[in-house]
Amino acid sequence: MAKVDLAKVGKNLLKSAESGKTLELQSLWQNQPVVLFFLRRFGCQVCRWMASEISKLEPDLRAGGISLVGVGPEEFGMQEFKEGGFFKGSIYVDQEKKCYKDLGFKRYTALSVIPAALGKKVRDISSKASAEGIQGNFSGDVLQSGGMLIVAKGGEKVLLHFIQDSPGDLVPLEDISKALGISATVKAGQKPVCNDDVCTR
Repeated sequence: MAKVDLAKVGKNLLKSAESGKTLELQSLWQNQPVVLFFLRRFGCQVCRWMASEISKLEPDLRAGGISLVGVGPEEFGMQEFKEGGFFKGSIYVDQEKKCYKDLGFKRYTALSVIPAALGKKVRDISSKASAEGIQGNFSGDVLQSGGMLIVAKGGEKVLLHFIQDSPGDLVPLEDISKALGISATVKAGQKPVCNDDVCTR
């Protein structure tokens, strides 16, 4: 995996979902460690479930002085995502998708996204999301993948860099806690039972 150039990616601009103001990505790790969750898109059912799963760590992160941030590749669907309460951290948009590109988060083609979206991991999470009442839609950029970046305070080093291979890939909560050196009091959601639901709903 390519080494992350924090100086380069840190200069990329994000737009705050709260204030509408833009800021440099590196400002998010200037004064505290940060967990950056890059969503495929705000309307993705699987992304919404992942956001709610990662949000289970928010009280422990806050207690440890660690910021939790969600980043989407476009504003489309952001309001519905916010209103749904799927994510407990701050939300930003990478309108030019520069962070996504610099961090190696791939883009699917119209042909490759279909088998990826129908994979077992995706169907399992989609099933779990449906069971928890989390729905999704096909609106927005369905070809973008996501991942996670955890950075130490002051940009001292990258603690974790994760790139999705499948839309159903996520970092286990224990791996996030371990990367940050904290102990979490939450348990991950139960492994979903697979059915015929698909991710991109």
